[in-house]
Amino acid sequence: MKKWIPEHEAPEPLEGPVVATVTGGTILWFVLFLVQLPFYGWYDDHGHLWWIWTCLAGAGLGLIGIWYVRKRDAAIKRDAAGEPAEPVGPVTD
Repeated sequence: MKKWIPEHEAPEPLEGPVVATVTGGTILWFVLFLVQLPFYGWYDDHGHLWWIWTCLAGAGLGLIGIWYVRKRDAAIKRDAAGEPAEPVGPVTD
């Protein structure tokens, strides 16, 4: 079988409002958690309790995602401005 070779270059990745998208998704997961919380007993009786905890996990992971994309966005802007990166660890002179 012949190996597949691309005939053209891949397009540049699209950059959109990443921070706003991740923040909106995180809020949505947390709202879904809050909406389902009053029905905890029903979910428990029917074996669907994992739905509630999935929403909470989505909100928690979204918080990590917000932190990550904000740092990424700041690094992209800093690189575009030509500023040096901030030191990560303790600075020794």
